[in-house]
Amino acid sequence: MTQISDIGLIGLAVMGENLALNLEHKGYTVSVYNRIHPGQKSAVARFLEGRGKEKHFVGTYTIQQLVESLRLPRKIMLMVKAGEPVDELIGQLVPYLSPGDVIIDGGNSDFKDTARRVKMLEEKGLYFVGSGISGGEEGALNGPSIMPGGSETAWPLVKDILQTIAAKLDDGSPCCEWIGSGGAGHFVKMVHNGIEYADMQLIAETYSILRRRTGKNNDEIGQIFEEWNRGELNSYLIEITANILHFRDANGQYLLDSILDVAGQKGTGKWSVMSALDEANPLTSVAEAVFTRFMSMRLEEREKASVLYPTEETGDLVTSATINDSGIEAVKEALYAAKLISYSQGFSLMKRASMRYGWDLDFGAIAKIWRKGCIIRSAFLERITRAYHRDSTLDNLLFDTFFQDKIQLTLPALRGVVADGVFNGIALPCFSSALSYFDGLRTLRSPANLIQAQRDYFGAHTYERTDTERGRFFHTDWTGEEGETASGTYNA
Repeated sequence: MTQISDIGLIGLAVMGENLALNLEHKGYTVSVYNRIHPGQKSAVARFLEGRGKEKHFVGTYTIQQLVESLRLPRKIMLMVKAGEPVDELIGQLVPYLSPGDVIIDGGNSDFKDTARRVKMLEEKGLYFVGSGISGGEEGALNGPSIMPGGSETAWPLVKDILQTIAAKLDDGSPCCEWIGSGGAGHFVKMVHNGIEYADMQLIAETYSILRRRTGKNNDEIGQIFEEWNRGELNSYLIEITANILHFRDANGQYLLDSILDVAGQKGTGKWSVMSALDEANPLTSVAEAVFTRFMSMRLEEREKASVLYPTEETGDLVTSATINDSGIEAVKEALYAAKLISYSQGFSLMKRASMRYGWDLDFGAIAKIWRKGCIIRSAFLERITRAYHRDSTLDNLLFDTFFQDKIQLTLPALRGVVADGVFNGIALPCFSSALSYFDGLRTLRSPANLIQAQRDYFGAHTYERTDTERGRFFHTDWTGEEGETASGTYNA
């Protein structure tokens, strides 16, 4: 087959098909391939007869055809399910590739798998790029946020293509920059998705408060979100929330009210929490968002509990039967405060991972490429970029002057909303965890001294003292019946 295509793309599901169209629209000739399922029409044929008709696509029906259709050095993007399918395709591709060719994994792969694949392919003279891509169907078609990492030698080979198809900021700069070596790109995408989980949960909790405490209908709540979207809370998720609240079905009823309250997930939020555990980094907002999706899946248990434990009377604990206009403003401020705290946790996790793996992540640049194209795109992200421009070594975003000022202004509202939810029996796991994280962070003397004393009492795990240097450990014979052997301590 004649080498005529600029890039190959494997996987013609929603994201792959739309990325292929994006590439072609930007002037690239694209060879497409998809695994053929027995008894089904080829996805390649379907695509070429449909959205890809009479465009600059080359249909291929074997791995060999795909590879032979590409100009050297070859660039092949995989848009397939993470895990074994990626390894399987790499195994099929390698025998036909030449030194210097590049494989790009655009799926939501585990960053540790990406690091392994980078090393394996570099040993064969090939390059591997693990590239996080965010933006959903619309972003893939019109310009996503792209987070490439892996074989740094490959960056000059794929830079023009990836930056051309990426979303653009108002100044024309692409929402795509090199993230770092190994699994850096997929790690950053994973944290993006974790923050996305928290953002969505915070918005859902806000909807719950407004629905249950204001007496407003969906249209009225949608109007509140529309107004908020014109200010500091401007974001894609706030925008689509307003649209969802307004949407009516063919019968003229609010569609949202007919959607079952069971939330699914694909795992990247859970991966973020697992990575936070590995890095000993509190990621409480994302963790609560993941656990709350698990809770939503316990539908039968929730139905039973709602009967066994009906809403109790709160009496005089609340100041009013409903939240008034000033209360709605407080909800807005609480959402902003919780969002600040959630993002600070996510960037703290990236900082710790960057130090562990030697990625030297540019956090200002990461916030910048998230400002357009991706699901968590928002005006707020520019504030994060500015924070890291002021101090690239920030241990925590909450130490930046802008964050300090905003937290001071919005913290009373966050406390008030959490308290109102508690008194009215409204579950606010993300709001509550954000507040607890903040209060824990600013607590100079925590009760962890008691925990460590307990550990030493029952397990001789030792402790440090406030009146000696760090790193010096002590053990006490609390009962007078022990020996002098100590268990020691370590960080999980």
